Amino acid sequence: MLDWIGSQQAYMLERTIALAQINSGSFNVAGVNRVGQLLADEFAALGGRLETLPLAPFDTVGDDAVPLMRPVGQALRIRKHPEAPIQVFLGGHLDTVFAADHPFQSVRRLDENTLNGPGVADLKGGLMVMRTALAALERSELAGRIGWEVLLNPDEEIGSTSSAALIQEAASRCHFGMIYEPSFANGDLAGARKGSGNFALVAQGRAAHAGREHHLGRNAIRALCDAVAGIDALNACRDGVTFNPGFIQGGGAVNVVPDTAMARFNVRLAKPEDADWCLEQIAAVLAPIRARDGIRLSLHGGFTRPPKPLSAANIALFELAAACGAKLGLDLSWQPTGGCCDGNNLAAAGVPNIDTLGVRGGNIHSDQEYLLVDSLTERARLSALILQALAQGALDPRRLPGG
Repeated sequence: MLDWIGSQQAYMLERTIALAQINSGSFNVAGVNRVGQLLADEFAALGGRLETLPLAPFDTVGDDAVPLMRPVGQALRIRKHPEAPIQVFLGGHLDTVFAADHPFQSVRRLDENTLNGPGVADLKGGLMVMRTALAALERSELAGRIGWEVLLNPDEEIGSTSSAALIQEAASRCHFGMIYEPSFANGDLAGARKGSGNFALVAQGRAAHAGREHHLGRNAIRALCDAVAGIDALNACRDGVTFNPGFIQGGGAVNVVPDTAMARFNVRLAKPEDADWCLEQIAAVLAPIRARDGIRLSLHGGFTRPPKPLSAANIALFELAAACGAKLGLDLSWQPTGGCCDGNNLAAAGVPNIDTLGVRGGNIHSDQEYLLVDSLTERARLSALILQALAQGALDPRRLPGG
């Protein structure tokens, strides 16, 4: 099995490059669906039931402060051996953070072992790792002793709000999760993860001539800035919780009192109970500003990624992965991170999972994103050994803590 995976190195690299050369920014629906179709062809060779699933639009607020429903691409789901006693969820995403008009669109070799390109690590290389590990399992005598369900969603980089129900549905059927976000550059895995929420805040006031009737105006920019300053001041008020105002826009001609402005901010939290505290504090910041004459504030968005604590069941799965890695000469460990992914949602649904089984790489979400080429084979072998161990009963979900 491991030798066969080694023989697939050139093919995995070729297909990773092909996938990365297709722009699949989250709102580039045609590009996302094209990536999905190429992967449907790849996974079809494994057998199983393949479904292309349309999703509801992404509910957001535009930069002009107007509510907006943005279409997203289709999800791809493949299931095989649903009757097997152990069911494993394998997840990855089709989208990247690089929009169709982003300057970072090409793939290049930096050296013999380093590939630079949009999505090569996050997460297109991981998709080929996943597919190769499953192909190796299906070629082995263990095929059929373990069932698997693959979900490739089109909206992970914008919070997976449209695909959240599919993840929840899969969690009701699966005992373990394997997600193909990139590992750390040294191969370590992400352990505990923070939760996340994305919010938009819209301020509306009253326009007026800045010279003749300034007193009749109600300045939306001033109200918004006071709100953003109050929210930013919540930093350091609770352990593990951070607020990050990341975008602000409003106004126009400077001889007009601006009547509309909007801001976006992100919140990271360490514990599930932090979410209620955050919402209470935000409401307290906004209340006195909302009480001002002629000012309206509307808050949009919410928490889409619950925190992922390091449960005992997850530690058991990590230890199994480390034992499999040792067979390959890898010294794997896991470490907490402030980042979040679909592993957060899967864990919240009760499924222990490892969510950094993808390639080794780094500088993701930037034009310096890179993939270490030799990690394609390394990580596919690691996943194949984990699947093999689960098929052989290395972990009994009924006997796991909380199982």
